[in-house]
Amino acid sequence: MGRKYDHSTKNSISRLIFVAIFLLIQLVWMMLLIFKFNQSSAWISTITNIIAILVVLEIIHKHNNAAFKLPWVIAILAFPLVGLVLYLMTGNSSITKRKQKQLERIGDTLRKRLPDSEPILEQAAKQSRPLAGQMRYIRNDSQYPAYDNTEVCFYGDTCKALDALTDALSKARSFIFMEYHAIEDAKAFGRIREILSERAASGVEVRIIYDDVGSVGFISPEFIKRMEKSGIQCRVFNPLVPVINVFMNNRDHRKITVIDGQIGFTGGYNLADEYFNIVQPYGEWKDTGLRLEGQAVQSLTVQFLEMWNTIRETDRNFAPYFPEVQPYKKASGYVQPYGDCPLDDVYLGENVYMNMVKNAQEYIWFMTPYLIIDDEMSRELTLAARRGVDVRILTPGIPDKKIIYQLTRSYYHQLIESGIRIYEFTPGFLHAKQCVCDDRTAVVGTINLDYRSLYFHFENAVFFADCPAVADVKEDFLQTLPRCCEVTQQYKKDPSGLKRLKSQILRLFAPLL
Repeated sequence: MGRKYDHSTKNSISRLIFVAIFLLIQLVWMMLLIFKFNQSSAWISTITNIIAILVVLEIIHKHNNAAFKLPWVIAILAFPLVGLVLYLMTGNSSITKRKQKQLERIGDTLRKRLPDSEPILEQAAKQSRPLAGQMRYIRNDSQYPAYDNTEVCFYGDTCKALDALTDALSKARSFIFMEYHAIEDAKAFGRIREILSERAASGVEVRIIYDDVGSVGFISPEFIKRMEKSGIQCRVFNPLVPVINVFMNNRDHRKITVIDGQIGFTGGYNLADEYFNIVQPYGEWKDTGLRLEGQAVQSLTVQFLEMWNTIRETDRNFAPYFPEVQPYKKASGYVQPYGDCPLDDVYLGENVYMNMVKNAQEYIWFMTPYLIIDDEMSRELTLAARRGVDVRILTPGIPDKKIIYQLTRSYYHQLIESGIRIYEFTPGFLHAKQCVCDDRTAVVGTINLDYRSLYFHFENAVFFADCPAVADVKEDFLQTLPRCCEVTQQYKKDPSGLKRLKSQILRLFAPLL
């Protein structure tokens, strides 16, 4: 079943094409200009080479992952002109100092409203020091606390997640916050839009954030006007503009809904029809999500308000969005929502995964749509498998991006050689981002095992332990595995020389994709 685009959406896609062409023209113009100067003046050529060397030295001394540095070093030294221009456009994960300071200031102000979780960490340490260490790490590096009073409900079926979401939205009394990488103004979101409009008419404050690149093929430029006519406030993260802009490299990949500060939703799914199998451009779509009820929802509120006011600072009083939340009586275990920011040089999403791998004793299983990992993650997975841990990775059987699919498969051989088992979801595209470990801990969120998710995007996830939802995540794996094809034996043998060369080239430039 293919995707159908209406006229307004086609106009939005045309805008994307226009921006891409305009950027390409600027890129070519810059290269020709510098090339012309280099040809006409030896000293300008010398300056270009000196700048290239200085940029390479800067890259080497950055705290970035080594696998990310190498492609840029090679590109800039081999082709100084092209390499420098490309690095200017896509190699930096930063915004203006003013905007970055604004983000930090707003975040610091909001996180002061979150509770102190030190007593919870001390309690957890009595049960398991590795568990407490993981939660302490998240708290220290992100300032998002752990909670012991929040219920977690896991959805292995996005249709059930959508039903739960619309039911909760219809009962909103104070405010609704929604932040999604992609929103499609079609059937699935149509259900949500009707509820949002009705709630807004009843006096509920409704706010929506969407990423411009993530949504550009799904909604028209008139989307915001239609929402605002219904009383729904909208903001666009990092709009596409036809001017070279390094911040375009950073996208808002989060998926968050907050209702009255009491109930929250997150997971891998966006608000587009394919995520709920209404359309199936890549076969059956497999995704998962969470519903939180209790105090931990405040951490999702912080993430939303931080982004909302970074786009345009308008809130002066945050108190109404942090109501007193009664502990959920049936809650058990620990819940810790967290956000990952690409501007702080802290690779929180990757480090949380790696801590789980390091602490795994019996098994650790992953679902990820893309498998593009650095040497550190590969080493941790390999060491876990070699010490006897059951390491399994589930990936898609039908790709949404063919070159990324080839790149994902290029990692199979080295992982399988170390005892890791890899499965492909035969019916279609597996988009879930989750892992479960030792029947005790799990992570569900938006963070893929790829460079863009781990280093470039604004992401969010939930780490939870010792609660019934962990068993639900494991059960979802057990139900999904029979629908997968294990490719372990297929990729166990050494690839041919040509395939090996292709994989080496693809993996060399993996951080640039």
